[in-house]
Amino acid sequence: MTSWVGRTAAEIAAAVREKQATPREVVAEHLARIERLDGRVGAFRVVRAEAALAEADEVGSRADLAELPLAGVPMAVKDNLAVRGESNRVGSAATPDTPADHDHVTVARLRAAGAVVVGLTNVPELCVFGTTEGVHGTARNPWDTSRTAGGSSGGSAAAVAAGMAPIALGNDGMGSLRIPAANCGLVTIKPGTGVVPAGISDGDWFGMSENGPLATTVEDARLMLSVIAGTDTDVVRQDAPGTHKIALSLRSPLTGVAISKPYTTAAREAAGLLIKAGHQVRRADPPYPMSLSLTSLAHWTAGTAVDAEGLDPRRLARRTRVHAAVGRRFLRQVRGGASREQLRRRLEPFFAEYDVLLTPALARRSPKSEPWHERGWLRNIMANTNYSPLTPPWNLTGWPAMSIPFGTLPSGAPCAVQLVGRPGTEADLLALAERIETLRPWRRTAPLD
Repeated sequence: MTSWVGRTAAEIAAAVREKQATPREVVAEHLARIERLDGRVGAFRVVRAEAALAEADEVGSRADLAELPLAGVPMAVKDNLAVRGESNRVGSAATPDTPADHDHVTVARLRAAGAVVVGLTNVPELCVFGTTEGVHGTARNPWDTSRTAGGSSGGSAAAVAAGMAPIALGNDGMGSLRIPAANCGLVTIKPGTGVVPAGISDGDWFGMSENGPLATTVEDARLMLSVIAGTDTDVVRQDAPGTHKIALSLRSPLTGVAISKPYTTAAREAAGLLIKAGHQVRRADPPYPMSLSLTSLAHWTAGTAVDAEGLDPRRLARRTRVHAAVGRRFLRQVRGGASREQLRRRLEPFFAEYDVLLTPALARRSPKSEPWHERGWLRNIMANTNYSPLTPPWNLTGWPAMSIPFGTLPSGAPCAVQLVGRPGTEADLLALAERIETLRPWRRTAPLD
């Protein structure tokens, strides 16, 4: 009997379209894996076992089955996006336990393409932090369950890395796709502004948050991005230009944060592969302003201040309450948008000279899997900043950025690098990532069995 666990979304969809497997068979096998492993991993807040099987049967009976790009593919969805019939708790006790009466547009597009939602995944409260734990569960890194999966799309990343779903939907407002993807050995891309419908929260963290895929291969990430972006876009075209001028930077954008050797080594080695592939690579650092740390903090906290409005503060964790209180002081400044525009203008000449920026994805391995939601606000801020300083600038600019696995840490967990491009270069980033994937293949899922 063929096992569908560990197969890519593209492989599964092709098999279902060709009647080599039924959606029910594929979904049932992944549900069994969730039941067996999620007690160790903590990826899911809700597992939709009965509903998913019923939806798999609906997909199997569709007249257009042979045309569906994600026919019968099990999918996990981050618990801040609406899934019809399920509540949307956003990792909090303060949010209502009320079933949604509609799908978020990205969920609807994926379902229309044949995907089946097997569950909603754990997030930190209000999706604030780069570790995932709280009243609804703790998401651990399947490669090293003593460590957090990252955040805020931590449960989605953990689900894919553990082989409980071949793809997952998440979003990224300060690195919330790229951080857990880097920890868990996955491919992700935060698209640029306007490529994919957002609608993540009230104002999408001032336009910084973007929905995107979590996958085990570049092919699956491209496939999923093409579905959620819609059919009238060429952001995922596969005929992207072949040669690029690439800047390699090993410097942290945030003053005082050092990048550890495994991550700088990964970035150097990825640069070497790209040179051998015919690309021009030079060491060059973007002109990050000294004020970037404060700009990042202002937007990070202000976004939470908006999301916390109308919620009972007594039901929020203390770190969330403090984060929101700090952010309220920055709301007027952040809403004006001047600091983001200044950052874009400062960085545009650099990206006029270079097509792509290559950096480490993280500064160090993820923190231990602990009840961070019970820790103090400053301790959380320091833990997050010290391990993930390289992601926020590209939310502030609104430019595309992706994380791809590259090598391993001394612990054996995955390491990763980040690729950043100017607006409209999603296809170029995916093409470069695919070249790296070909030259340095990586293991798709963690060895949990």
